[in-house]
Amino acid sequence: MASGERQGQLWSAAPRDWAELQEPFCRPLWQATLQVLGVKPGVRLLDAGCGAGGASVLATALGGEVTGIDACAALLAIARERLPQAWFIHGDLEQLPFAAGQFHAALAANSVIFAEDIRLALRELRRVVQPGGRVAITSWGRPEQCEMREVFAAVASVLPQRPPGGGPFAWSADGALAELLSGAGMKVMAEGGSQCDFHYPDFAAFWRAQTSAGNYQPALLAVGPERLRQVVGEALRPYTRADGAIVLRNIYGWAVGQVVP
Repeated sequence: MASGERQGQLWSAAPRDWAELQEPFCRPLWQATLQVLGVKPGVRLLDAGCGAGGASVLATALGGEVTGIDACAALLAIARERLPQAWFIHGDLEQLPFAAGQFHAALAANSVIFAEDIRLALRELRRVVQPGGRVAITSWGRPEQCEMREVFAAVASVLPQRPPGGGPFAWSADGALAELLSGAGMKVMAEGGSQCDFHYPDFAAFWRAQTSAGNYQPALLAVGPERLRQVVGEALRPYTRADGAIVLRNIYGWAVGQVVP
């Protein structure tokens, strides 16, 4: 099974919950990267791993001409509801179905990090963006910058074996995203971080939002929801306020590269 097909299945568990309860927390990250990409009227943007279209909505409001691609058909259906005038395609980041130089810019917000072959996905992004255009990629910041680290650790603790790859912080070291861009033949233009805090009124809201994510599905299947709720609930104690609200403060890192001839 291709990595895109596998990810598409994982992210189909509760697409509406993801779109409405969890995805919007990334708005500061989208705003920062779209600004550096220079999205404005007339700019053709590829939203690579567009999910339910949150970043695409912002890019369209800036005047961008948006095309989105994602491996999850259920999330794409929501993106089409939000932006019926845009073009959303079901596909794999490692095999982009676009012509060379078709776009002025591309945003891969927390998406290429899920590709089985990240470097191939980056070469594909470089291929479909015209020379002089820009590509932005993002991932979690360093573990000490992300209170979600406690949740990730709790989920990993109940898995029979760790999944392949370096985990959520595989590309969080300073300069790691920039090195990916330069390794794909792009000139690094900018690096930064965006604070995206997760706010939930109570544990029930947290659980519904978080378990809509694809990375939860292997643990839910392996140990069941009750066991997972127990370990995650314990991990959240330091971040749970007296009224039951949960706040997790996080930084996402990003880097932007320019396609050179």
